[in-house]
Parts: sequence; C-alpha cells; structure tokens
Amino acid sequence: MKVLVYSANQYTRDMLDKANKGCDHQINYSDAPLTELTAILAQGYCSVCCFVDDDINAEVLRQLASFGVQLIVLRCTGFNNVDIAEAEKNRITVMRVASYSPYSVAEFTVAMMLTLNRKLHRSYNRVKEGNFLLDGLLGFDMHGKTVGIVGTGKIGATLARILSGFQCKLLAYDIVESAHCQQLGVKYVPLKELLQKSNIVSLHLPLTPDTFHLINSDTLGLMQDSAILINTSRGALVDTEDLIAVLKQRRLAGVGLDVYEEESELYYHDLRDQIIDDDNFSRLVSFPNVLVTGHQAFFTREALEEIADATIQNINDYEAGHENSNTIT
Repeated sequence: MKVLVYSANQYTRDMLDKANKGCDHQINYSDAPLTELTAILAQGYCSVCCFVDDDINAEVLRQLASFGVQLIVLRCTGFNNVDIAEAEKNRITVMRVASYSPYSVAEFTVAMMLTLNRKLHRSYNRVKEGNFLLDGLLGFDMHGKTVGIVGTGKIGATLARILSGFQCKLLAYDIVESAHCQQLGVKYVPLKELLQKSNIVSLHLPLTPDTFHLINSDTLGLMQDSAILINTSRGALVDTEDLIAVLKQRRLAGVGLDVYEEESELYYHDLRDQIIDDDNFSRLVSFPNVLVTGHQAFFTREALEEIADATIQNINDYEAGHENSNTIT
C-alpha cells in the first residue's frame, strides 16, 4: 500500500522503516502536519499516517476522500482530532494504536511527581548558578501520602503498581473498575472524594465530550491547597484559564503538564527564535511551581517500536481485509 506519513520526525521515519522491513508498503514522509492546506499532498496515496496534532477535520476528510484515500492510520491512542462521523460518511477507515508501552507514560508521570515535590528542576538551575542554598526546596515523603488516579486503564493501572512500591495510599475514579487495581488495594471513590482527599492527583483519561475540561474551577476548588496536579493524558482535560486563576490565588503546591489544550501550534516545533503569542501558555510557564514539558511522556524507544509495529500491522490487516480491534470506523 502507498502511504504518506504526515508530521514525520526523524525518529518516526527510522521506526516505521524498521517496522516495514519485509513488507511491501511504499512509505513516503512529510515534515508537514496534516491540515486543510497540506491535504493536497496526499494525492495518489491510498493511506495517510497521522499523529496527535494533525487536524483531521471534516474538510480535510472530504479532500482526502476526493483523492482516493481509503485509510487513515493514527500513530497514537487518542482520536479526538478526527471527525469520525465525517470519516464514516466518506467511507474512510480510521485505525489507531489502541495501546503501547504503558510504562513510558506511567514512569514519566512519577518523574513529574518527584520533580515537583522535591523541586529538582529549581535545584538544578540553582546549582548551575553556584547557589547551593536549600531554602524553598522542601518536599515531602511520598510514603504514606494519598495519590488519586483519575482513569485506571493500562497506564493508570501501571501507575498504581509503581506507586504501590512507594507505599502510597491509592484512590481511583473510573467508570470501569480495574480488577488489577483492586488487587493492589486501590480504593475506588467518587471524583469529588478523590479530589478532596488526595495529596497528588494524576489524570489518565481519554478526551471525550464528557471529560472535556473535567478539571475546572469547580473541581479545582475541591483540591487541597497543598496538592499536586499531574496531566500526562490530553490537554483539554484541564481548563487552562481556570487553572491559571487558581495558581494566581497561591493554591496548589505544584502542577505538572506534559500536555496543553492549545498545544498543536507549539509542540514538536523549534520556536526558540520566535515570540510565543499564546498568553495562557506564557503565563503557565511563568509560575515557579508549574512544570511544563512538550508531550514527551510516551517518548521511549520501546513505546516508539510498539507504535511503529502496530501501525504497520494495521496497514497489513486493512490491506488483507482482516478484522482488527484497532479499527475505529
């Protein structure tokens, strides 16, 4: 099958080329993201391969269909950037990578917790400047603290297993309770109770109409002033303006964000020589107790290999007409 890969970084090319060895797919790459302006690049292709920030809206899908594109393969789990109804209308099959190394995101989440708690980012910068004072760097023992895990799919459950090694008290909220988490001693409670009782709250939910801005002024108001909030899932789970308002009130001890609801214009680009005119983002990174990273929680060698292998397998299965649980439409 002839495939055009959008938003193709060098590591994406390397991993897909490796996974494609032994297969007959003709894979070409473009650095450009998929948008209404770049959809025309897909002329002559049967399939396009996309990432989290590619904009696969109704107009893009209509263009792709007119070019003869039959398959969209996503190199990610989430598909909130795809107009699924329009894809079905245009008879375009959409496939994703339903799961890959849950350890990559879960371990990164713990790294964020520890960094914010023990002020490692601030200490690192101080020492480089020759400042060895400990003032303002006081943290707390993770042992015995309560961590609330919002969403206990594979990543949330893996996080629970890691945190059980710290002997944390674990609370969870999800519409489906994980038997694995229950075996670890995780206690499922309503979201309100989780937010009120947790020293650390970590988000691990997909972005849906029901979870959009789940963390807002009301839910933030339930959290302890000394709590830490971590989001390594989808940016729009958190209402950024409401979060900024809470931070300006000197509430929350720390916030770790690997994702941001308006990240598509920022992330995976080198903007060092440009002015970032997103005022909310600029305000967020100005807080000393906020740690922002560029959607890198998934970024391990193992995860990339699993994503590439699953992507090629999706193409293989579609071409062969085989059923595949990764199929969305």
